[in-house]
Order: sequence, then C-alpha cells, then structure tokens
Amino acid sequence: MTVVTRFAPSPTGFLHIGGARTALFNFLFARRNKGRFLLRVEDTDRRRSTPQAVNAIVDGLAWLGLDGDGETVFQSKRDARYREVAEELLEQKRAYHCWCSADELAAMRAAQKQRGEKPRYDRRCLGRKHPPAGAGVKPVVRFLNEDDGEVAFTDAVHGEIKISNRELDDLVIARSDGTPTYNFSVVVDDRDMGVTHVIRGDDHINNTPRQINLLRALGAKLPVYAHLPMILGADGARLSKRHGSVSVLEYRRHGYLPQALLNYLARLGWSHGDREIFSMPELCQLFDLARVNKAAAAFDPEKLRWLNQHYIKESAPESLAPAFVECLRDAGVGEADIAQGPPPAAVIAAHRERAATLAEMAGRAKFYFTDSVAVPPNLAGKFFTADVTPALAELAAALAAADWNTAAITQAITAAAAAHNLKFGQLAQPLRVAVTGGTVSPPIDATLQLLGRKRAVERLNCILKLPRPGVA
Repeated sequence: MTVVTRFAPSPTGFLHIGGARTALFNFLFARRNKGRFLLRVEDTDRRRSTPQAVNAIVDGLAWLGLDGDGETVFQSKRDARYREVAEELLEQKRAYHCWCSADELAAMRAAQKQRGEKPRYDRRCLGRKHPPAGAGVKPVVRFLNEDDGEVAFTDAVHGEIKISNRELDDLVIARSDGTPTYNFSVVVDDRDMGVTHVIRGDDHINNTPRQINLLRALGAKLPVYAHLPMILGADGARLSKRHGSVSVLEYRRHGYLPQALLNYLARLGWSHGDREIFSMPELCQLFDLARVNKAAAAFDPEKLRWLNQHYIKESAPESLAPAFVECLRDAGVGEADIAQGPPPAAVIAAHRERAATLAEMAGRAKFYFTDSVAVPPNLAGKFFTADVTPALAELAAALAAADWNTAAITQAITAAAAAHNLKFGQLAQPLRVAVTGGTVSPPIDATLQLLGRKRAVERLNCILKLPRPGVA
C-alpha cells in the first residue's frame, strides 16, 4: 500500500501556524513512508474563498518547501463529481431530499429543546417523493445515518474513540443549489484521491464519525485518522492574531528562515527524545505519528527566535542574501542604495552573531546603505567631547590615506588614540557612534571596512563640523 496524505486548507484567509504544522506533519509522514503528499484546496464556500487567500496559502507552502506531489485539487472544480456521488446515495436509499425551510427547522429544534431532547432532524421528509404543498424551496440532500450502533475508530494520536450513532444527525450533504457541504466533499475527495492517512487538527474529531459513516455507505476503505493537538499561546488560550504573527508569510517578512520555522513546528507537539534541532532530511527519516503528543502544544516565540538565530549563524551568508535584501527593502532602503552598499552576504557575515532575525539585522545594518546617519543629541553630547574630537580629526585624515583593510584601520585607530593619550576603546566607541549613529555594531575595524572609506571619512568630517563639540 502506498501511503497518501493530504493537506486540505480552506482559502478564507492566510496560511496560519496551525495549518503550516498540519501540512508539515502530512509531508513528513508521506516522506518517511515513501508515499505521496497531496494538496487540496477546499474552496466550496464561494462567498468567503478568495484568489488572494489561495495565493497566500500556495506561497506560504512554497516558501516552506512543502510542495505537493502532482496537481493541486480544487473542490470548486469538482461539482459534477459531488452531484454524481449524491445521486448514487439517493438511488441506494442512503440519502433523501429534504424540503424543510429554515423557519421550519428552527421551530423543530425549539420544540425539541423544550421537551428536553437533543436537537436533531426528525426525518419528516424521509420517504417523500415530492415537495409538500406550498414548500416553495429547493430541496437539500440529507444523508440517512445509521439509527443504532456506534462508530468506533482508533485514532493514531488519541487512541480508541467511540461515538453512538444516536448522537449523529442526518447531515446535509448537498445544499439546495447543488453545492456540496464540507463533510461530503471531504469524503468524496479522500476516496477519489486514495488518501490512506488523514492527519489534521483535533477540532475535526467530531466530524470524523460522520465521515466514516459516509465512507462506509460509499463502500470505501477507511483511512487512518490522526488528530493533532491544538496550539496554544503563552497565556493558555488558543493561538490567534492577538498572540502576534500567526501568518507564515508574516514570519518571512519579519526575517525568519523557513528551516527554522519548520524545525520549530516539527517540535510543536512531536518529540524525539530531548533533541531540539533537526534538518529536513532528518525529520523525514524520524517523524512518526506515535510520537505526537495528545496534549495541546504551547507556542513559544522566544524559542523560535533562538532557533532562527541558530540557523542564521549556521547558514552560508550567500544563501541568506536574497531574504536579507527583502528585509532591507521593507526597512525603507532603496534599490540604488542597496546596489551602492557593501555586499549583502558580507554584512550578514559580520552581523549574524548579534541578530535573531534578518529583519532585526536589516534594521541594525541600514547605516551601511545610506549616505549619512543621524546621531542622537544625547550620544553626541556623551561621546564627542573636547578630549575626543581632536583624535577623531586626526583619525579622519589617517583613514583617508590608509589602505582599506581591517589591519590598516585598526592601526590607524590605535595610532590616533595613542597620540591623544586615549585607550583604544575611548576612541573606538565615539568612532562607532559617528559612523553608525548608535553604540552597537560588529568590531569597529570590520564595520569601517564594510562601510567603505568614502562614507566613513565623510561621516567623521560631518561630526567634526558640529558646532561647539562636547555640548549636548
């Protein structure tokens, strides 16, 4: 048997963290078992599904490298197939037409509640060949559920689950306009696509008995079900927008690496001993549903930042350059300034020990890609004192004539500091503030070397022209 998994998002919004983890677990299980991972877009809700949402989901999966095997299936293009299967169930007396109006159904449920009964459809349309007089509505199609017995299945995460058929209703499988409902289209697609393992969030556990009954009515082999625990925020509530960035593409925009996010998501509800860091080939080899936890997983932004910094430090700077340049653009750096600045890979190499994300790195490295920097008055008053400015002036002249490498730059700073009875750090920090606009950067020799002679000397001379040096 070839293992077939599927990720089936509804395109009513972006690809969120929970969806990305579901896609990842399906992908890993398929790869571990040398099977197929399929993508299905469940866009039967025509009012809420949008092309923009489809693109956001596809782009998010592509960024993560979770590409499906074969063509993507769109439910909106399979209406004829759903109608065909609904007709089969009608012919087999496993489904029937229902002409009840919304008002009639509401009155039915209200009466049942008043009698202390569980609200459910009372099958008043079962056996009718024609609509009741004055119905004035097009019929829906209802699945004739079993009356007795129970639905039992072994969930690969939660173990044995049993639901009495008396708890299940005759669910609508086709709306009055002929479009399929969620549970019906899912069942038809899973059967037609040969899905062997349904791996999805545990908010779908209540749908599973209904889908099993439908699959049995269609004579289909049941897949293995595995329902993943939900993801919670740090406050114990279900992860949502208020917990921060939940869109996968937002994480890309904020300078996270796909390999870091994948590694983090893999460990969000799954474990392999105490190990934290896995490459994708390792995850594809090790992932097992038996190691998925039943309990909800807590999303920890700081742990994700830690992982991201690890991957930034371990990655070749050249491989990060395109994403870093995107972050520079988002930080307001223009194309011409990027082109005239130092090589992005060289900037990454200098800054990767100090940044948890590429966006954070871009914000700190903007000074390399601008003609000038603004020095805050409090820093100017603190660092550009009467004792320091003569040394900065001498250093500016020395740097203008020095060879432009880190050794020569260090020698020039050392000589200027010594000539004015200053320690190296007493001159290096004012120099850093003058050329970067702040107090934090890579080693000053490497910072100047990347910045370039012209900009470094111009910024020093600009500081020296400030009126009344040493006064805030």
